Parts: sequence; structure tokens; C-alpha cells
Amino acid sequence: MRVLLTGAAGQLGQALRQRVPEGVELIATSRNGGADGTGGGTALGNELLPLDLADADACRAAVRKHRPDWVLNAGAYTAVDRAESEPELARAVNAGAPRAFAEALAETGGRLLQVSTDFVFDGRQGSPYRPEQPRRPLGVYGASKAAGEEAVEQVLGGSADAGGGVRGVILRTSWVMGPVGKNFARTLLRLHRERGAGGPPIGVVADQVGCPTSTLTLAEACWRLITRAESLAATQAGATLPPVLHWSDAGAASWYDVAVAVGDLGLELGLLEQAAPVKPITTAEYPLPAPRPSYSLLDCSGTRQLLELDPLHWRVALREVLRQVLGALP
Repeated sequence: MRVLLTGAAGQLGQALRQRVPEGVELIATSRNGGADGTGGGTALGNELLPLDLADADACRAAVRKHRPDWVLNAGAYTAVDRAESEPELARAVNAGAPRAFAEALAETGGRLLQVSTDFVFDGRQGSPYRPEQPRRPLGVYGASKAAGEEAVEQVLGGSADAGGGVRGVILRTSWVMGPVGKNFARTLLRLHRERGAGGPPIGVVADQVGCPTSTLTLAEACWRLITRAESLAATQAGATLPPVLHWSDAGAASWYDVAVAVGDLGLELGLLEQAAPVKPITTAEYPLPAPRPSYSLLDCSGTRQLLELDPLHWRVALREVLRQVLGALP
């Protein structure tokens, strides 16, 4: 099975490369290409092919050239606040690329796994969002990701492969954090180090609720989804995956809860000599350019049952993320 991976140098892309299932020929791409030191086993060793997701023609050409069985679109424009001032770029990457991949795959016969986000919801309902609920994004980033989902549905939603399998699958996730790259956990670890010796408290928003998701567990879910789809197509005529699935770690948290946990776990793992005090604040006290959903928990029960994956509580998953940060330190 040949899989074209986008965003291979990013935090999720690196986790995916390190967990490539046996029998997968991975074609790993990133915006700039070049050598990468993640150690992921691919058909091209550690070399990443260049692929700019803002270039729709390049996305279509990559599919036509490599003719993958799957495109795993883990790359995205994720600068939520900067998207407010760069809407065209955000839309080109988050909506244009999925449409281009879907259009090319409709020609070649491959399938698409589109990684999406809880930001396609407005956060106003106060209970976990189910996959089939309507999208109501608040800002440019969420709107661009919602448009990407709509493109996949429009181009591939009504088509099935020879085995009856759905051609385009959307996997939404939330609050992604890994041992590499830029993310909330690593930022808070740095702030704890800087302020732990008598510095000012870290003010962190406490009135936005969601669930952190480790790149390690998310990567496992992505690969399990693809292998499950292949198994269904090969052995059960007519059986298929739902077109939209949700995956996050288990439990619920505010950003404040996560910040406190990073300090506690950092001390436990020896990453910190002293944790900084963390002060809960409101969204209004920390204004940002882009609006955020105040409640964005995802209902993942159907995905967990379908993929036969037992979820980890977010704090357990976060501990493993930080443990791997410790292992990477000189």
C-alpha cells in the first residue's frame, strides 16, 4: 500500500513517520522538502519531497505522479491568530489542497484521509460534538478547515472504490500536542522553566474547555483508520467507514488545567527544578485576534469502537509526550 503523507516535518507528521505500519510504502512530503532526522522508515529513507500545500496544481501533480492508494493530509495552516490577517493563504492550504487532492484521487482511484479540527464548531452547545453535527466555525482558521471538509465531501463523498469503501474520510481532532514542534505543552514547559524561580505567575485561560490530544495517540488512530479501511474493503463487500470520525484523548480540560499538569509532570519527570505558579484567567482577560470555541469536546465513542482503540486519559498521554521531550534533551 502506497501512502502520500503531507506535513511530514510537522509534529503530527513526525509521529506518523515513526509509526509506519508494515507493508506501507510512505512518500513523505513537506513544504520545503530536504533531509529530516525523525528516523521514520519510508521508501525514500529520511528524505522529504517538497510539496507546497498552497499550490493546488502541485498537489494534483503529486497524486498523478505517485498514484498513492491513500493521501494522508496531515499538513495544514495552523496559525490560528495569524490566519485572521492571512485569510487567502489559510484557505489555499486548508481548503484548496484538500480539494486538489480529492480531485486528483477521483481520477486515479485513491483515497484521502483529511485531518481536521474541533475549530469547525462554535462551542456553544455545551456537550460533546458528534461527527454528523453541522459545522459553525468562528474564525478564519476554522472556516478554512470547514471548507476543506466540504471540498472532500463534494468531490469524494458520493463515490466508493471497487470494494465499496468510502473514498474520502475526515478525522477531526483537538488541542494537538507532541514532543516536537510548536505546541501548548512545549510552550508551557518553557514558561515553567523561565518563571519557576520566583518569576511572575503564568496567566492561562480557564474558561475554554476541550481535550488535549497527543500526536502519539493521534498517529496511531490515523494508521489504524487506514488499515481498518483496507481490511473492510478487502474482506467485507459493502462495509465501509463513516465519512467523518472524531479522535482525541479521553477526559476534559481547560487550558489552565493543562498548564498546571505540565508543571506537575515536568517536576515528576525531572524536566523542571521548580514549577511556576499558574493563574486562571478569562478569555476576556487575554484577547486574541481569532475567536475560540469555549467548549469543543468531541464525541469519539464511535471511532474508538470502530478502530478498537482504548483511549488514554489526556494527562496520561501528556506524561508520555513530556517523557519523550526528556529523552530528546542533550
